[in-house]
Amino acid sequence: MPKIDLKYGRKSISFDYDASRFELLDASRDGAGLSDAEIGARLDKPIGSGTIEEIVGAGETVLIIVPDATREVGCGQVINLLVRRLIANGTNAFDIRVIFATGIHRKVTDSEKAAIVTPFIAQRIKMLDHDPRDLMQIVGLGETSGGIPIELNRVLVEHDHVIVIGGVSFHYFAGFTGGRKSICPGLASSRTISGTHKLAFDCDKLDRRDGVGTGLLDGNAVHEAFIEAAGRIAPSFAITAAVNDVGDITDLHCGDWKESHRAACDVFMANNSVTIQKRRDLVIVSCGGYPHDINLIQAHKALDAASYACNEGGTIILVAECSEGLGRADLMDWFSAGDSRTLAAKLCGKYQVNGQTAWSLLKKTERFDIRIVSDLPAETVSQMGLTTCPTIDEAMKKAAPFKSGFIIPTGAKCLIRTV
Repeated sequence: MPKIDLKYGRKSISFDYDASRFELLDASRDGAGLSDAEIGARLDKPIGSGTIEEIVGAGETVLIIVPDATREVGCGQVINLLVRRLIANGTNAFDIRVIFATGIHRKVTDSEKAAIVTPFIAQRIKMLDHDPRDLMQIVGLGETSGGIPIELNRVLVEHDHVIVIGGVSFHYFAGFTGGRKSICPGLASSRTISGTHKLAFDCDKLDRRDGVGTGLLDGNAVHEAFIEAAGRIAPSFAITAAVNDVGDITDLHCGDWKESHRAACDVFMANNSVTIQKRRDLVIVSCGGYPHDINLIQAHKALDAASYACNEGGTIILVAECSEGLGRADLMDWFSAGDSRTLAAKLCGKYQVNGQTAWSLLKKTERFDIRIVSDLPAETVSQMGLTTCPTIDEAMKKAAPFKSGFIIPTGAKCLIRTV
């Protein structure tokens, strides 16, 4: 029988499967990593804007936004090239600062900072942290057209130029990661994050809002609110990368913060979508390893992808290490609701971002038999309606009988559509 290695944290789990019963759904067309020269050539031909050298004048201050430890975007290679270009163009090293777009995620550790931007940059450029609850860091910039307060980290308005470095992947309600998300929610206040994220939910029907979903931008209320918020800053330049399974940059779009990000999304969609004829009774999905399965909140994105390939009442086996647990301790509080509709009503009464993740997860447990191969404690998993299993084989033994199934090696980077 053929064998596949499914990524699990920084390791992998080997699985022997019956090729007559299983089909691999691997939409990724990742290639070899781009060289410094190839990335430099992209920076020389930006989309919809001038080059870095044409935009940033000598002596001007620059704030570079980078992702936190839950994202893998090849940031180290890009930021080294970017900083060198800025300095060669007359920008002083002490006038360049880097800030980590953590949103409501935990703070980035010193070792993670060095891993994200490389030790060379971490030792030479000032690093800044974002705290969405620290009012001293936040400045008000009006409201969105829907009345949501736009409150962002004040360093965004204290520099002459803001440059965004991010990565593109699918997001189950923002459509795609990267671009505008680095500013909102990445550098927004808790109130702004909550207000914009709540747009993903329709409290009249207690369900996901129409137009909101994976791979959707046009008519997506969440995306449009993010654009409005980021527009108050209007970054001078944006760099959006796509990476392969080992973290090397395989594609890069740069230039105007809206136009270049949209181009990156279009290419990523074309390269990471797969169409199936019909759903099947069993789906085995790996998140794609670290950092996609760093915690359950991140791992849920792969589970969401798998839900589009599984028959109602079928079995999904999620391979997700979750070395940092749930991602937020208060995530468990929402599962006391018992069922998704009760949780939805509770969510509409007092909205919290993690409540929507809990609702999405709980709703899936009501539709599918979800078994998880993970480091999460069995007691915690069971309270969420999941079943923990030590191995994939064990999970399959306890699953309902099935005729055919799918294996998704990189669930966090896959969009599945049915004909």
